[in-house]
Amino acid sequence: MKVITFLLLALSFLSCSNEETLIWSDEFDQKELNGEFWNYELGDGCPDLCGWGNNEPQIYTKKNHTFKDGFLHIAIKKEDSSYTSTRITTEKKFEFQYGMVEARAKLPVCKGIWPAIWMLGSNHREVGWPLCGEIDILEYVGREPHKIFNSLHTQDSHGNTINTKKTFVENIEEGFHTYVVDWSPKKIDFLVDDKLLYSFNPEERTEEVWPFDQPFYLILNSAIGGNFGGHEIDDSVLPQEFIIDYIRVYKN
Repeated sequence: MKVITFLLLALSFLSCSNEETLIWSDEFDQKELNGEFWNYELGDGCPDLCGWGNNEPQIYTKKNHTFKDGFLHIAIKKEDSSYTSTRITTEKKFEFQYGMVEARAKLPVCKGIWPAIWMLGSNHREVGWPLCGEIDILEYVGREPHKIFNSLHTQDSHGNTINTKKTFVENIEEGFHTYVVDWSPKKIDFLVDDKLLYSFNPEERTEEVWPFDQPFYLILNSAIGGNFGGHEIDDSVLPQEFIIDYIRVYKN
């Protein structure tokens, strides 16, 4: 039913506008992860990036996600002495340059939890991070309730988030919300529920400041703890679920 409804909405949208065209989507209506779209990233990041660069304790597995009624559920668990979660990417399978990404999701709520929808430059294995660039469509950390982080990582900032905005969004933890990045050759806009939260439009366009004139790929995950998520983790409310309704990419 969700697929039919979405197709009708898409046809209606396209009939009214020639500005944006849907080029890729995952509606998560299937029973298992679509291997033509997604890769798993597993383990704790070692030996190349132990703790995934932020001293995070979680282990990513192939068993921490399920599909229910057209939604992807990423479970964040405490299992014995380990934390487990899921991390998937579209690297080498779907990469694009410029466009609008729209995701509808419901956040997990727990001190120490760190769900994210983000993108990396497709050349990151050749040039490294942060020269490849990073676009954080959604970051939420449980230690700062009611706030959404939108950030860009670049070589100019040595990876630190000087190009960032933290926005108070009342009741962001309740129900589903829509997270959007609108990325063009001129600027990058971040929106939640159609409200503009942050724009990045630097005057200087060197590779160190603006590494965004190249293809990027998508990443979905929920980290736990670490330098950004916070080392204090409330085990008493685990497990939690990061629930994604869909993710869609439009070409401008």
